[in-house]
Amino acid sequence: MQLALAEARGFCAGVDRAIEIVERALARFGKPVYVRHEVVHNRHVVEGLRRRGAIFIEDPAEVPEGAVLIFSAHGVSPAVVAAAEARSLQVIDATCPLVTKVHKQTRRFARQDHEIVMVGHAGHVEVEGTMGQAPERMHLVESPEDVERLVVANPDRLACVTQTTLSVDDTRDVLAALQRRFPAIQLPKSDDICYATQNRQDAVKRLAADADVVLVVGSPASSNSNRLAEVAAKCGATAHLLQDESELEPEWVAGAQRIGLTAGASTPEALVQGVLERLRELAPGIEIERPPEIDEGRVFPLPPPLR
Repeated sequence: MQLALAEARGFCAGVDRAIEIVERALARFGKPVYVRHEVVHNRHVVEGLRRRGAIFIEDPAEVPEGAVLIFSAHGVSPAVVAAAEARSLQVIDATCPLVTKVHKQTRRFARQDHEIVMVGHAGHVEVEGTMGQAPERMHLVESPEDVERLVVANPDRLACVTQTTLSVDDTRDVLAALQRRFPAIQLPKSDDICYATQNRQDAVKRLAADADVVLVVGSPASSNSNRLAEVAAKCGATAHLLQDESELEPEWVAGAQRIGLTAGASTPEALVQGVLERLRELAPGIEIERPPEIDEGRVFPLPPPLR
């Protein structure tokens, strides 16, 4: 049995930054520190921060007046910002800068009197935050079929933004459908897509090309982790999403000649190594291919209150 690790896997710069923000806030202000929504979609990360004194909430009304509130990496709507201000909370914004960029674009399109089509997954917290930037002007689509059903007031004043944790592959068909149906639409630039999502999907394609089975370590709530499993399956491999080594079923890898192992952008490397150790127990002679580490070239600065 052989195992290949993906060269691009695990934490992205936005997740690294969000976790460091919570850790530094706890060190500077003491516990408790409140966090709006799970700071990143990973149970192990959230539980670790909770043990250190972070309290995760959904509504700023749950936070005592004057306390510290951190917005998660997924971003929030202006309504959530206003609710925090109404309670005189000390807000620290851990929104991923790539998400903040989309928020600014959305507000700019709204000021220019555009209707805005968002490509994303209904119910995802990032989508809710972006849709909330201009709720009276937004339309959400997930598929080319949604585009065919879309009704807009003025096709000549139409713009598009995307959920950042999609990939170029995820959005290609939807954007093509939008352009066919609405030729004047302003489509997003490719750099609006999260670099980490695309890098991890490209890496999993390379794994799946040679693997019988691909294991994706990530949370069921993580959009990019779910997409990694879907990409692997589309490439012909059997794919499984698991949160840690305790969820690894021996029959998943029984008889496999080659296994691929990767992780979503909110998954700590320690969880990948835990799965690797479990595989060593199941197949003591397993050969492991470790690719050289890659530098994705992104580091996002901390917000001013924590610098």
